[in-house]
Amino acid sequence: MKFLIRTFFKTLRIILGPVMLVKERLTRPTGLIRLQPAQAIVDKQCESLALYHYKTCPFCMKVRHEMRRLSLPIQRINAQPEGLDREALRQGGGLAKVPCLRITDATGSSQWLYDSDKILTYLRGRFSDNSVTA
Repeated sequence: MKFLIRTFFKTLRIILGPVMLVKERLTRPTGLIRLQPAQAIVDKQCESLALYHYKTCPFCMKVRHEMRRLSLPIQRINAQPEGLDREALRQGGGLAKVPCLRITDATGSSQWLYDSDKILTYLRGRFSDNSVTA
């Protein structure tokens, strides 16, 4: 029975995954336009961020959508396949759950932020047009 359930969901992902990716591409928002000095500050701040995601995860798509809307060049790490990236997520954050935003501070220590709504709140609070400062 367990095999049948796994097979069903795997087949569902195979069928719906491409449809979800096309929908994400077609509904891509226009990015926030900042003056060049302000965008340079944002680009520099984004160097300390990395998003662990799965390509077809709807919650990850929601976060990527907001990253595009805010014009954030945050590194994206696909943690779906077993491997070093997924293990880094498991080791650093404690869970192999996505989406997860890794926030590295100036001292090199990392904070791992799970849950799409918390990530969106963090990104909007830090990078909304009126909150970007030097």
